[in-house]
Amino acid sequence: QRDYAWRQARHAADLLTPAEIGRMAGDRAVARLNPARLPSKAMPVVFDPRISGSLIGHLLGAMSGAAIARRSSFLLDRLEEELFSTAIRIVEDPHRLRGLRSRPFDGEGLPTTARTLVEAGRVTGWLAESASARQLGIAPTGHASRGGSGAPGVSATNVDLEGGATVSRDELIADIKQGFLVTELIGHGVNGVTGDYSRGASGFRIEQGEIAGPVAEQTIAGNLIDMFRAMQPASDLERHRAINAPTLRIDGMTVAGE
Repeated sequence: QRDYAWRQARHAADLLTPAEIGRMAGDRAVARLNPARLPSKAMPVVFDPRISGSLIGHLLGAMSGAAIARRSSFLLDRLEEELFSTAIRIVEDPHRLRGLRSRPFDGEGLPTTARTLVEAGRVTGWLAESASARQLGIAPTGHASRGGSGAPGVSATNVDLEGGATVSRDELIADIKQGFLVTELIGHGVNGVTGDYSRGASGFRIEQGEIAGPVAEQTIAGNLIDMFRAMQPASDLERHRAINAPTLRIDGMTVAGE
């Protein structure tokens, strides 16, 4: 088995030591030895903070003005619809001190500003560079992002899911009789038009509210709209990634294994 650990930061003082990174990677790899497989059924799936931010990444992709203008987003016609629990708030702070993606202006030279992307469970607006903003009849939002070639795309900066949760990770899973803690996702089976979600996954089984032995070669599936509505956050948010989310629990996902 194999696993990993890493940390990146704007300042060296914010990094873990090489010894800490190595020890963390080794402990994680050892914990995954001799994996089993879960039965195929619907069950609660818990996303570890290492990969929970990827769910918010899919949301941000669907909020792209270009995707909305092409009518190729699963969020089309869902602006201001309650997609999450009303306690969930997703914010962006491009001016955060030492933030991993902090920037004063976007790829088109427009100023960036702190913004609430999801308020009371509702998406507040689209992320638009100049071209898609003109197509949609809105003002550019300061989210243009340039690569080495081609026209600008969009990206958000220093995004946090703030769920208002007061429950710890252990409390979040305490009532799960049989579930799946996901620590690694494999593949790219996400349909940005329909929101259908299907990815390979590895991690640990949850039995009677406790994290038990490792599992591998599983598939988890659902639809992002349903997943967002069922999302329950823990209180373990840490801000050291470009997109930060705590442990997230989603009940009723389909797990395929044995």
